[in-house]
Amino acid sequence: MKKPFPVIVYSVLLLTGLFYGCNDHVGSTSPVLARIAKKFTVRLVEENNVIVYTKGAPNNIRPGYVQFLLDLSTPPGATLREFDANTFMALKWIVLNDNRLILQGLTPQPSGTNGTVEFTINSLTDTELVITRVSASDKTGGLIVKYTLTTQ
Repeated sequence: MKKPFPVIVYSVLLLTGLFYGCNDHVGSTSPVLARIAKKFTVRLVEENNVIVYTKGAPNNIRPGYVQFLLDLSTPPGATLREFDANTFMALKWIVLNDNRLILQGLTPQPSGTNGTVEFTINSLTDTELVITRVSASDKTGGLIVKYTLTTQ
């Protein structure tokens, strides 16, 4: 009779490898995660490719973006403060495939989101993050918003 011990050990090692290999949470080895875990404010905002806010400009269409904040500095949680000063706390944020930022478990839930907001990561440097919201924002009248953010 063969001993099942080697089969069990190999199975456990395989499952452990699969689990950690698929882990996209903060703390994994992704270079994006290390560079994105910061506080960001807005430098430039476009709604449907129309610039509505530029930091320091005197005549912004949406001057409220001056108070926008995306705080990813204390993983796994996050804070999102929108242009209307409404603040949402996320239980967790993740980066998928180094090009998708997802805020999960937002409270209170932003309108039409089920508590989750997703962004495409367009570009990232040590001091700047450019993201585009995947779905339209109810607050902007159903427009797609692109944010150019800088570190605080």
